Amino acid sequence: MTLDVAVLVVAKAPVPGFAKTRLAREVGDVRAADLAAASLLDTLDAVIGARVAQQVVAMTGDLGRAVRGPDITAALDRFTVMPQRGDGFAARLVNAHADTFAAFGLPVLQIGMDTPQVTAGLLAESAALLTERAGRCVLGLAEDGGWWILGVPDAVSAEAIRPVPTSSRDTGRLTREALLAAGAEVLSLPTLRDVDYATDVAPVAALCPASSRFRREYLLTAGG
Repeated sequence: MTLDVAVLVVAKAPVPGFAKTRLAREVGDVRAADLAAASLLDTLDAVIGARVAQQVVAMTGDLGRAVRGPDITAALDRFTVMPQRGDGFAARLVNAHADTFAAFGLPVLQIGMDTPQVTAGLLAESAALLTERAGRCVLGLAEDGGWWILGVPDAVSAEAIRPVPTSSRDTGRLTREALLAAGAEVLSLPTLRDVDYATDVAPVAALCPASSRFRREYLLTAGG
């Protein structure tokens, strides 16, 4: 059964020096871009397997300069690709939700490219919960205090998070509070660890299947 949800991936082209800048300060620009590319490809695979009505990527950056650019471009043939727009990350998130809803008129389930351990099954379960009740939002927190997944029924609901500061230890809590203040029901999804720093790489890779590109990329330099 196909779920009437648009899954939206908000992504940066894995160009060295452009993607995963916090991780790059610890492991170098090229290594960070290698890991980002592997993580993005794993994420796209999970979305493709989730059996949802629409698969969307809001992209920023030049794929022509990206690590694994041809592989990513080929994977994106299965997606509707939209440019990110807006000043600041919060604005780009909200606008990506608005653009996706305007295009398809479906509830939007949005993830980033930092959780390569996510599975098609988890995305499908999250999409089903989002559509189970009218007006419901779903939110999955990240271990660092942010969030890794957000589902909203429409663009108006997404607009509530525009003032929320991003990349802070309070982002997840404040996002939930903003949605509740707007009158939404907010259902909690599982908490995942995302990849922002070098200390995140090994634990997340350990949660990925043997077929995972991210896991293989980690083992390539870890000697495994």
